[in-house]
Amino acid sequence: MKKPGNDEFLHVINEMFSEQIPFNTLLGLSIESMSPGGVTVSFRMRDELMGHRKRRMVHGGVISSVIDVTGGLVAFMGAQERMDETLGAKLERFGRVSTIDLRVDFLRPGTGTAFTAIARTLRTGNKVAVTRTELTNDTGELIAVGTGSYTVS
Repeated sequence: MKKPGNDEFLHVINEMFSEQIPFNTLLGLSIESMSPGGVTVSFRMRDELMGHRKRRMVHGGVISSVIDVTGGLVAFMGAQERMDETLGAKLERFGRVSTIDLRVDFLRPGTGTAFTAIARTLRTGNKVAVTRTELTNDTGELIAVGTGSYTVS
């Protein structure tokens, strides 16, 4: 199999993330930007994502999940950049990324109409990557931060 061009690779990963992972579709996640150094993912508030109906707050489990998913994606992006692999090998690696540890700090109520998660890698090794993710709302308030460790081998 030939080596993928960067555009082809990003297109395939975006399609897999947004359309072929049912949980990401359920959350309504959309990749805004994606590179080995950082990933930005967004979603809009919907009734199905509420944890507190009266205050219209996004559920803490949704917040944790978005931080985990975004951190996992940037971990993969950082790991694949270090490897000289075909597209097929990179896609196989994508399927093996999994969470080892996740810490989420909830800083304020998850209110807003839209949310953005920005993740960056802190360190990428041969087997494990560590990431940091920040979740903000549409007014720029920092809602939560998370640090995750992911297998990337």
